Amino acid sequence: MSRNDRRVDPARLAAFEVLKAVRVDDAYANLVLPHALATHGLSGRDAAFATELASGTLRQQGTYDAVLAACIDRPLSKVEAKVRDALRLGCHQLLSMRVPDHAAINSTVELVKSKVGPGAASFTNAVLRKVATRSLEEWVDELAPAPGVARDALEFSHPAWIVDLLAASLRVGPPSPPNGAELRRLLAADNAAPRVTLVARPGRATVAELVDLGAEPTMLSPYGAMAPAGSLADLAPVRERRAGVQDEGSQLVALAAADAPVDGPDERWLDLCAGPGGKSALLAALAAQRGATLLANEAQFHRARLVAQNLTGAEGVAGVVTGDGARPPYRSGSFDRVLVDAPCSGLGALRRRPESRWRRTATDIDELVPLQVALLSSALDLVRPGGAVLYATCSPVLAETSEVVDAVFAARTDVTLEPLGGLVGDIAESAGPVDGTVQLWPHRHQTDAMFMALLRRLPTMSS
Repeated sequence: MSRNDRRVDPARLAAFEVLKAVRVDDAYANLVLPHALATHGLSGRDAAFATELASGTLRQQGTYDAVLAACIDRPLSKVEAKVRDALRLGCHQLLSMRVPDHAAINSTVELVKSKVGPGAASFTNAVLRKVATRSLEEWVDELAPAPGVARDALEFSHPAWIVDLLAASLRVGPPSPPNGAELRRLLAADNAAPRVTLVARPGRATVAELVDLGAEPTMLSPYGAMAPAGSLADLAPVRERRAGVQDEGSQLVALAAADAPVDGPDERWLDLCAGPGGKSALLAALAAQRGATLLANEAQFHRARLVAQNLTGAEGVAGVVTGDGARPPYRSGSFDRVLVDAPCSGLGALRRRPESRWRRTATDIDELVPLQVALLSSALDLVRPGGAVLYATCSPVLAETSEVVDAVFAARTDVTLEPLGGLVGDIAESAGPVDGTVQLWPHRHQTDAMFMALLRRLPTMSS
């Protein structure tokens, strides 16, 4: 720590460093935050403050940038990047946290003075004093007074193109409340920090064991538990990889892939896009209990290493392979069941990855869809007749969900779509955009927005 840094509050400095890592290194906040907290020796209330300051600023960045643009006499893009980061942190304290105005402004000025210089600090002081003249609600009313996409995008800090796609996805599910009320509930849920969810890997840990350590059972997954407050490293099942961190929606994906009925033998399972390995670990535990084995395939070497780490100590593992899932090194019909957790836009997990909304573009989705179609087609080639394929995305966007399924069906005559409802339990308002599919939502189910479709390879006709 430099001499200048000693004058800056450590919690605010940690949050500033997280924003810089996200901006410069394309890092994910939830991955770099623990290191930043440890570097500055933060725990308890100080760690919670730094976490909310960094994550909340990233979630609300679009709103704060609009406010800042109204308070600055030049384009925000012309402001030095480090100063922009600090101004956003100041906005979050002024507009969304219970920090007195003088403390929010003075601490941000000291941060800029330390990291940039006195001239930039004076500029920061002037801008934040303008920001403090209105509440967040007043700023939204001034900058986007009329109801509609523009106001929703500003108020809930989502790019307008994402708001449009989410609205389209909601329209094909169960009936929504009038006047866009459900869309606003979804956008608000994306901005609410989720609790950490654990999975007790069957045969290795139990929910009861996690509950004894202070966790709470989840409502949807029989293996899920809400983590207690404190460090996960203090929980022996997590430390020993008998349990792990996994969203409840992701647990339901693995369970549906494992429980889908198949005709004939059920011994060879494949996770075609396994990285980083959370679903693989749950699938392997279930496979071991049923006398089956799981092969985990991942296209990227560094993610395959993460899969191997997640599978440490697991039974039921046939191996971890680095291979292209669209052109896999396996014979046709080699597997009894296959999970395709396809690479996607991740727009269903914005509450966990707030920075993703600012990184993704509509072009990204256009480029991902052909890969998703290729992966699902490959999985259907790899499963034997009578076997099952579960296609899943952490995205509710129709181009990545129903349109992928429709495209594959249009190109094949050896596939049928099976209803999924019974495999994920009786979950209200979970009907997907295609009959028999499932779509989970943060605002309805308190999970990531996971889409699932179950496909079966038709048995060959006897001659």
